[in-house]
Amino acid sequence: MYAIVKTGGKQYRVQEGQSLLIERLPVADGDTVALTPLLFVDGSDVVDGDGLTNVTVQARVLAHERGPKLRIVKFKPKRGYKRRNGHRQELTRIEITSMKLGGRRSKAGAAKTAKEPAPEAKAAKAVKEPASEPKAATSARTTRKPASDPKAATKAEATDGA
Repeated sequence: MYAIVKTGGKQYRVQEGQSLLIERLPVADGDTVALTPLLFVDGSDVVDGDGLTNVTVQARVLAHERGPKLRIVKFKPKRGYKRRNGHRQELTRIEITSMKLGGRRSKAGAAKTAKEPAPEAKAAKAVKEPASEPKAATSARTTRKPASDPKAATKAEATDGA
C-alpha cells in the first residue's frame, strides 16, 4: 500500500512508517499534519480523482532541519564582476503514521442518495424564472455599412443626394 502526496510544490511516494524530508511546514515538533493525496494504491485497488475525498494520509513532524549549504558563484569574464553567495533550505522531517481509505458506502446507500436530489436542486426547481419574451426580429438592412473605398463612399453620397 502506498500513496502519492503533494506538499511544498513537490510530489512524494510514501508508505506507512516511512520518514522523509520535505519543505518547511509551519507546525511544531510532535504535531500531526494531514497531507494532500493525489493517488492511493492498495494492492489492485487504485483510487484517484473524486475518490480521494475518502483518503487520509497523516504524518507526524519529527524535527525541523536545514539542508546542506549550496554555494552560488556569479562571474562575468573581462568585467571584474564576481559574487559569491550561499543558501541553506529550511526542511521538515516527517514520518507517515497512517494511510486510510475510509468512508466506503454500500451500493444500496449510494443508490438511495442518488435518487433523492440535493436540497439546493429542490430549491432551484421551486423557484423558476418566467420564460423571457422572444426578441423582435430586426431587419438586416437597418444599418448601413461604410464603403471600404473612400471614393465609392463619396459617389454613394452624391447619388443619394441627387
